[in-house]
Amino acid sequence: RVFSPGGDISVRGGAADFLVLGLWVERQHGQDLLKGGFDGFYTYFATNGMTWGSSHSNWGQMAAFAKKNAMLFVPSAGPGYIDTAVRPWNAGNKRERGDGAYLTRSMDAAAAAAPAILSLTSFNEWHEGTQLEPAAPRQGYLD
Repeated sequence: RVFSPGGDISVRGGAADFLVLGLWVERQHGQDLLKGGFDGFYTYFATNGMTWGSSHSNWGQMAAFAKKNAMLFVPSAGPGYIDTAVRPWNAGNKRERGDGAYLTRSMDAAAAAAPAILSLTSFNEWHEGTQLEPAAPRQGYLD
């Protein structure tokens, strides 16, 4: 209703129109995003294989879907992933950084899909171990 040009409360074509991306997690979400009037989609998760949409092996298919439907595909790369400090049950989704090797593989997989835009899942995700800047454990905060 909101993002489709013919929706009864559509923002399309007016002053409030903007680029809208949705998150593709499960296999069927492509059709859901298309039906919902989204301009495109991104994959968000920095873990290859965590979801159908974050699996690098599916990015070519997702890029083809986007092209066929005049949508934008934005794959999300990441430097690694480890969130077991806050989600101890999630060790199966841990991805070692390998001195930048995991980020390189993520970026290469994204580049193979030839996206117009790349998402980097990293900023301030300290609890998931996806930060890019150097970090050292410490107690408290600096003023």
